[in-house]
Parts: sequence; structure tokens; C-alpha cells
Amino acid sequence: MATPAFEDIAETFEFLDDWEDRYRHVIELGKAMPALDEAFRVPATKVEGCASQVWLLPRIEGQGPEARFDFQGESDAMIVRGLIAILHALYSGLPVAEVAKVDAPAELARLGLDQHLSSQRSNGVRAMVERIGLLAAAAAQG
Repeated sequence: MATPAFEDIAETFEFLDDWEDRYRHVIELGKAMPALDEAFRVPATKVEGCASQVWLLPRIEGQGPEARFDFQGESDAMIVRGLIAILHALYSGLPVAEVAKVDAPAELARLGLDQHLSSQRSNGVRAMVERIGLLAAAAAQG
């Protein structure tokens, strides 16, 4: 159940043969992402459990379970900005009630990220996925 934006990333990963190229692509995805305004880089938006500094700011359109989920994110590490961009592609535009149904580990495994990220980075991705789930669940409840 991946979004078209995530499918585009998955297709690009299939095309790229080695992990150095894939890492470069992840970094490029992060560079293309709009920066999160400094005013939103506060403890309330900070994701705990990441080795790098990470902030996620929800952007919900509508109300209740049919509201559309979106977020902005930021990190002080370029590779992590890229991982945020991948998560954005995975979740952005979904109804908030559908966010919890996304099997993020399985989708990210399609990219090989489960095998090529350090344990610290993997823990950080898990922390971001958990935060995304909590933000969407809170929005679904109104």
C-alpha cells in the first residue's frame, strides 16, 4: 500500500546498482525537501531516539479519520533528511486513519534500507515511524 511517490523512489532504487549511488540518491531527496523553519525546531516537534537531531511537524488537512496526513521534517544530517523525504513519500496524502496500516518496515525493506543502515540510523527511522503513527492517530481522533 505505497503511494505513487514512494513507488517512484522504489523504481529508482531498482535502477541504481550499488549502494553508494543509492546513498547519494537518498541525500539528493533530502536536499530537495523544503527546510523546516527554525521556529518549528522545538522540543515539541523533536523526535527522541534518533542519533541526529530530527524534527517532524504535522500538516493535517481536514478533520477526523478522512483528514489527509502530511508533515514537514528536518534533520542536521543529510542522510537523515533523505530518510525523512522517503518517509514523506510513504505517508504524505494518506487519510490519517490509513497511516497505521502502512507496513513501514516492509516498504523500507523493498529499498534495502533494513540491510544498509547502521543500527543507530535504523533506530532513528523506527522512532520517526512511531512519531508519524502517533501524529496521525491523534489527528484521526480529532
